[in-house]
Amino acid sequence: MASAAADNTVIKKEPRNKTFEIYRWNPDKPTEKPILQKYTVDLNACGPMVLDALIKIKNEQDSTLTFRRSCREGICGSCAMNIEGGNTLACISKVDTDISKPVKIYPLPHMNIVKDLVPDLTHFYNQYKSIEPYLKQTNPPPENQENLQSIEDRKKLDGLYECILCACCSTSCPSYWWNQEEYLGPAVLMQAYRWMIDSRDQFGPQRREKLQNKMSLYRCHTIMNCSKTCPKGLQPGAAIAKIKLMMAAE
Repeated sequence: MASAAADNTVIKKEPRNKTFEIYRWNPDKPTEKPILQKYTVDLNACGPMVLDALIKIKNEQDSTLTFRRSCREGICGSCAMNIEGGNTLACISKVDTDISKPVKIYPLPHMNIVKDLVPDLTHFYNQYKSIEPYLKQTNPPPENQENLQSIEDRKKLDGLYECILCACCSTSCPSYWWNQEEYLGPAVLMQAYRWMIDSRDQFGPQRREKLQNKMSLYRCHTIMNCSKTCPKGLQPGAAIAKIKLMMAAE
């Protein structure tokens, strides 16, 4: 009997308390400066990702902590933020298990902040809207007939259509930091290129003509922070270079 009782004893793990330092700013108190607020989370009782920790903090410690999240699978782009100095998605960013080092979390840099970790993406989405991200045709196919595309032409869109508009790349770009009122930024320009090379689209020259000024496209100085930080492993810098090449050849 004693042996059976010993077998049923639950071994209690030592807590693995990790400190999270999170950017806080409340728009209801606009005169107060932002702060880094510290929270402690036991990693033994938390999922492995930064988003898991943020949700645990919000649910169990501080319901006022504000951030965006949705899919938790790196698909929606909602939880984009600056974690340990780099822009990424909280849902696919693993917590460093070294409990001696705190995790510092900020909103995407050089953006107006709605609250805490929530940036205002209104201007970013308006820029995306400006490139008209949809098929434009002068001679569309007859009604009830598909827009056909060869396998080869479809493959040209790989590495472009996967963009989830999380804004990690654009907000890592120094040119976008200083010129975002006029420079479209890596994410929007990569999507502009995606429609330029779509074999079904018939407005490529007009799309490029809209970029024919010194700011919309040519503020890119190939710093390449965009390609380095993209959580989907895409190459916005390469797409921008290809737009420049197409425009130089016209």
